[in-house]
Formats: sequence, structure tokens, C-alpha cells
Amino acid sequence: MYVCVCRAITDKQLRIAVKEGAKTTKSLRSKLGCINQCGKCEQQVCEIRDEVIASAQSKTPLYCHQNTA
Repeated sequence: MYVCVCRAITDKQLRIAVKEGAKTTKSLRSKLGCINQCGKCEQQVCEIRDEVIASAQSKTPLYCHQNTA
């Protein structure tokens, strides 16, 4: 789905950019050009960014400390 109509940026492009390290609105603006024109996409851009970051954090494996007594 298109998130930024001004720049024809899709949610898939946003998700990829966040996974590649663009984790701030400034870095997404620089990498993709979103939010620069009219700014109407900013809220949705931030929601998608936060969703991708939260998803990545929940997939981080947790290592249990095992007793080797």
C-alpha cells in the first residue's frame, strides 16, 4: 500500500529501509524522501517504523543462564 503518495513510497519500502537501519524519521526522510513534501504521511511512517522495530525486538532470542553445578 502507498504510504507517501507524493513520493510513491510503499509500506514495503519503509519496512525494508527500517530493517536496513533507518530507524528515525530523519533517516527515513533522507533515505526515501518521505515526509518532505506535504507531511501527511508522517504519522503512518512513524507507526510502520515503530511496528518494524517492535517486531524485530520481539524476535530477539533470549538466552537463559544455565546452572552448571
